Amino acid sequence: MLDEGAGGRDAAALQSALAYLGASLQTGADWDRTFVSLKVPVRSLGPALDLMADVIRRPALSEVEVRRQRDLRLANLLQQRDQPGALADLAFNSIVFPAGHPYHNSAGGDSAAVASLDSSAVRAFYARAVRPANARLVIVGDLAADDARAEITRRFGDWSGGGGAVAVPPVTVAPRQQEATTVYLVDKPHAAQSVISIGWPGVDRRSPDYAPLMVMNSLLGGSFTSRLNMNLRETHGYTYGASSRFSFRTAPGPFIASAAVRTDVTDSSLVEFFRELRVLRDSVVPTDELQRARSYVELGLPGSLESTAQVASTVAQLATFALPLSDLRDYAAQVRMVTAADIMRVARQYLTPDRATVVVVGDLAKVRSSIAALQLGAVKELEAARVAR
Repeated sequence: MLDEGAGGRDAAALQSALAYLGASLQTGADWDRTFVSLKVPVRSLGPALDLMADVIRRPALSEVEVRRQRDLRLANLLQQRDQPGALADLAFNSIVFPAGHPYHNSAGGDSAAVASLDSSAVRAFYARAVRPANARLVIVGDLAADDARAEITRRFGDWSGGGGAVAVPPVTVAPRQQEATTVYLVDKPHAAQSVISIGWPGVDRRSPDYAPLMVMNSLLGGSFTSRLNMNLRETHGYTYGASSRFSFRTAPGPFIASAAVRTDVTDSSLVEFFRELRVLRDSVVPTDELQRARSYVELGLPGSLESTAQVASTVAQLATFALPLSDLRDYAAQVRMVTAADIMRVARQYLTPDRATVVVVGDLAKVRSSIAALQLGAVKELEAARVAR
């Protein structure tokens, strides 16, 4: 809602004013933060910051626009019921993170929660969450620090109200670590593909193992030439792409390995997923493969800092996790130091294929029996309508 009218302008007038300045402004929210980003030529910085200040400090939050955005979100939630990938994500999160955990529900809410939103609820949340004591501002560009500070102070120096920073409530519900691998099936009749998600609770972003974890995941499923992608895509032709990732959030997010595979090879794909997970835990990584993975991770760092927007995004991420700027320099050095022994150590510690949560969304009439025959673990079925509420 922040950019759906602000400072006396409606949404169309706001976008017109930004376009006149050659500026683009985006607003959004994720698991960890609400954000407003502005990209503008330096010559237009002042008037563009005026518009940004309106968006942050003086949003309209009108009843008409709240209703429109609410209805769009409800339509989107309805569409999720026909999207196997969305169903897999929703099911996985609801299983790994029990009720009461901040990641149990979708960040986008469910139908019941969204339907209850009105302008008073949105205004109340704005008053609680958008306050100067909570704010961090990153500015990147060709201007002196004193000039940048003066421009920001002119628009935000008198921003007050709301009291102190809002403390993030502690996570009191632990994620679910399975005692044994459990397979959850969600029926999507006549689906041409099955969506597979395999995972478990992940790792804190501030973990001292962050660098070896990133190198290990690059080997497993974090790059095009990773073992999962080469196996399932290039060797077997089961999928257009297989991948794995650690989701880093202010509380540890999940580890997930996933792919959308042809229905007729759903069982074979599961076999290959678990094969790669176990091989990485049990075998020493060859030197040349380790070197490629280290180089991929390290050389990705300058690639993520090429533009002013990328630099701002990277610095903002560091701020989210309360990490110092020196973390960027230290990270590159830590990646270069990762050894094959480190890879095996973190693989054995953080990859738990014998205690995995497996979600498969697909045509169960065609895949149910073959998945059960693999004997990966207990098999349970979930209703799609209950997953995407």
